[in-house]
Amino acid sequence: MKSMENEEREGRPKMDRDRKTETPAALRRLGRRLLPLFFLVAFGAGLAACGGGSQGGGAAGGGAPSVGPAAGGEKTTLVVGSDAAYAPFEYVNEKGEIVGWDIDLIHKLGELGGFQVEIRNLPWDSLFQEVKNGGVDAAISAITITDERKLTYDFSDPYYVAHQLVLVPEDSPIQTLEDLKTKARYVGVQNATTGHIVAQNLLGKTSPKIKAYESTPLAIQDMLGGNTDAVIADNAVVIEYVKNNPKAKLRYFDDPSFEKEYYGIMVKKGNTEVLDRINAALKKAKEEGVIREIFGADVE
Repeated sequence: MKSMENEEREGRPKMDRDRKTETPAALRRLGRRLLPLFFLVAFGAGLAACGGGSQGGGAAGGGAPSVGPAAGGEKTTLVVGSDAAYAPFEYVNEKGEIVGWDIDLIHKLGELGGFQVEIRNLPWDSLFQEVKNGGVDAAISAITITDERKLTYDFSDPYYVAHQLVLVPEDSPIQTLEDLKTKARYVGVQNATTGHIVAQNLLGKTSPKIKAYESTPLAIQDMLGGNTDAVIADNAVVIEYVKNNPKAKLRYFDDPSFEKEYYGIMVKKGNTEVLDRINAALKKAKEEGVIREIFGADVE
């Protein structure tokens, strides 16, 4: 979910990234959710993230992370931030728990790496700042690794491959990116994401046709209301939405120009202790088939 380099994604989607447009096995296990339920959960996730509070056992906002040995020689604890509004990677379920593929992965890495994990629910813009300031040890939130971000943060080895898709109503005349340029009145994106960058590259960085939203669900909702003609977002998020909301009558298309994006776990620049610990566990996860089990495919 997610990759503009000003690191200011304004809100928290419930959902927003493999080259394949067919649904991986892991997606099929998520089950069907109706459109009203989707927005209810997304809205709830947004409220939680706005408050910077913690869900699913995490400590409430702010404060220094607890890295290092716990009393009695217990496992160390890594405080990991996540914008839990980005299904299927991280979101707040009906029980108020933070769940999703990224959450499954980081907990598995804790098992493999001998450390405990405390999830802290943070808005997207705060997520980057908390990592930079050392407020959390790491962040996992469908974060695309980019050269510009690597100037400020360190990233783990990649764990997921994504790319963008264009989402439109079933009866839309928009079939290609050229159509998007000539036929769309407005194109919705989640602010400060790779989808936002794609739209800017296509339409112009300051194009008035680009409408940026706090979250991908809000962008989709506005399109369903007739206020925009398309939404550009990460493939897994788009596929998940279409699959779970058939009554919305949406379709999506790909384009060869959409480049691969690699997700990584982000840590403070120079924090080799945490980075090495995560990468060692991630290496084991790849060797043991954990990545394929969670995401439906290995990293290419």
